[in-house]
Amino acid sequence: MLKFYKIFTITLAFVFTLPVIGQTISRDLMLFYTSNWEGERFPDGRPKVPDDILKRLEQISIEEAWGVLRGEGYHNQFEGGWKMLHTDVPIVGRALTALYMPNRPDVSDPIKEKGKIEGRIGSPNSWPIDALSMGDVYVADGFGKIVDGTLIGDNLGNSIYAKSGNGVVFNASSRDMDGLKLIDGFNAFVRDWHPSFLTEVMLSGLNVPIRIGAATVLPGDVVLAKSEGVIFIPAHLAEKVVTTSELVMLRDRFGHQRLKEGKYSPGEIDTRWTDEIEKDFSQWLNDHLDELPVAKEQIQEILKNRTW
Repeated sequence: MLKFYKIFTITLAFVFTLPVIGQTISRDLMLFYTSNWEGERFPDGRPKVPDDILKRLEQISIEEAWGVLRGEGYHNQFEGGWKMLHTDVPIVGRALTALYMPNRPDVSDPIKEKGKIEGRIGSPNSWPIDALSMGDVYVADGFGKIVDGTLIGDNLGNSIYAKSGNGVVFNASSRDMDGLKLIDGFNAFVRDWHPSFLTEVMLSGLNVPIRIGAATVLPGDVVLAKSEGVIFIPAHLAEKVVTTSELVMLRDRFGHQRLKEGKYSPGEIDTRWTDEIEKDFSQWLNDHLDELPVAKEQIQEILKNRTW
């Protein structure tokens, strides 16, 4: 038993001391961090939540997603207080993470040299952009730096959108607001806007676990960013968030309609529904299959699993 404990301790110590400075974590460590995910992965091990789940998440509210995550014991996945390029353009996609730190030459110089050996092009702040795939969201912790902390301008913004079809979430600042607004479909959630250039900042990790304010973010988390703020959904919970939230959305819509019609009292709708109301809800779903903001196939699946 003692021998096993020593082997386990040494193995665990090795896993947690794998180098991440200026590079991605190993595939083994990515699998370790995201071990609850059982679906498809990118070559580096990052979870690849299916596109249809991402599409369905666009209709989900921050509150609905937050409620499901809280119920699963995930209390630190939301962060607010953003300045947005557009308040009406949501961002939904898979997180590609980057960790930035204040520059330190004895660390940043070897990172740049290592990048050259690996064939990376340009300055390190362009490396995360080169790694983007369609459907990714570039999420970066720039330690809240505003002046000289502008991670992108309109040139990099155009490249990001071309590669990912998506936007960015930065615990840092950005520049060239007017130019970025010209990118149709692009949005940015940043701490502030500033005309300065990025300086005295180094990329210390790519596709590593990061902190965005009060939230912990892993590579492959699903990003849901709307006007209220940003919620980071663990990949293995994305489908549950969607299916649960869709049902909550439908029940809310039914309840609101019936309250407006005066068919039920607030006390009846705001408590556990009676069998009569549940049957009415099932009939309402059937009657409005083609009118609701949830795919017809998903509503039919809900109905199939109901007993009323």
